[in-house]
Amino acid sequence: MGTALTLPALHSLSSPQLKAKEGFHPATTQSGAPLRLAFVYFPNGAIPKHWWPDSPTSDLSLPATLSPLENVKSQLQILGGLDHVNATPGPDGAGDHARASGTFLTGVRVKKTAGSDIHAGVSIDQILARQIGHTTRFASLEMTCDAIRKSGSCDSGYSCAYQYNLAWSSPTQPLPPESNPRLFFERLFGAGSPGARQASLLRRRVQQKSILDFVLEEARDLERQLGNQDRNKLQDYLSSLRQIERRIEQAETHPLPGDPERQTPAGIPERLDQYMALMFDMLALAFQSDASRVATFLMQNEGSNRPFPELGIAEGHHYLTHHRNNDSMIEKVALIDQWYVAHLARFLENLDSMTDIDGHSILHNSMIVYGSGNSDGNRHTHVNLPILLAGSGGGTMSGNRFRDFGQTPMSNLLLSLGDRMGMQGVERLGDSSGRLSQL
Repeated sequence: MGTALTLPALHSLSSPQLKAKEGFHPATTQSGAPLRLAFVYFPNGAIPKHWWPDSPTSDLSLPATLSPLENVKSQLQILGGLDHVNATPGPDGAGDHARASGTFLTGVRVKKTAGSDIHAGVSIDQILARQIGHTTRFASLEMTCDAIRKSGSCDSGYSCAYQYNLAWSSPTQPLPPESNPRLFFERLFGAGSPGARQASLLRRRVQQKSILDFVLEEARDLERQLGNQDRNKLQDYLSSLRQIERRIEQAETHPLPGDPERQTPAGIPERLDQYMALMFDMLALAFQSDASRVATFLMQNEGSNRPFPELGIAEGHHYLTHHRNNDSMIEKVALIDQWYVAHLARFLENLDSMTDIDGHSILHNSMIVYGSGNSDGNRHTHVNLPILLAGSGGGTMSGNRFRDFGQTPMSNLLLSLGDRMGMQGVERLGDSSGRLSQL
């Protein structure tokens, strides 16, 4: 029962104030097409000499790691000089991987703890989910090709919650991503074969309501028997359940989704390359069907040490990033970096092939941020982060260039993208000092 309830609770609420504003149309382009925003995270930083072009330019010559992106270069910006200083050690010592991902979309210094008293900040995707989530069936979508963890110790005294989650609905509540492409597909379109999915989706909503009614009634009876401390914990839980109720009510205000003429994925493939491609396909389908306009995709947890047999690499990724200037290790890491970028390129080309309602491509009407909270994995730095921005933002952004913002908080970029999505009333995020101009 607890597992069945957890996933629906991950979606933030719509904003009645924004919904009621006359003439307010968030997350749309000037043509009226949906505007999408996704954050795609890769682990352990990148080899700088293979990532960065030689100098800022308006005519990109892609370096080796980014070479798979040649076909979408016209809608690609490389953004240099963006920092997350709150991920640096400071007084907290070791734990750069936990801080890197915990800070990535929040801009805050996460609390060093391996216990239940985790503390980060509200991530930009969830700020947007609250404000524009009512425009789609899902306020936001969270995805991963890794494990799902919200507790335990992972990195030098930091909770695993920081490394395995990008989205935070509150400073103490990460939103665990979906790792199973079959379950992700069924959440979007319903279970079963083509032609039977809409009825399945309706049945699921009825079942969810029935379960929630029962659990809420039982919880009210239990509350009268608890002490103050336990009552507060129960209130937090009940708050999550009420969010699920409102999410179901929100979904019912939207038409049922179309039924893709494709088979439901069988589950998680054994090979990571197939797994990654399938999850990117699910995200493309979600954007194409306008199921949500905000998404996060954690490709692998920050600090991942998986080997890459797909590339003939037996050593772990994290181990190799501590290369100590060993040329052989550097080249292996560069191959891994390029492998991740190749999967991004396939996804972007897929979006570019999809025609949106205004005649432009879905990539044209999207903003896809690809990056890592670590810069140089060998030294665990968090300045000059490897960040790409793909898509034209509905015609508001220019591609085919490299810009260096020089010691600027990455939080400024997050706010700038939020503004384009229709975000209102947010002056600061984490360590932000303003907005980025001339994107």
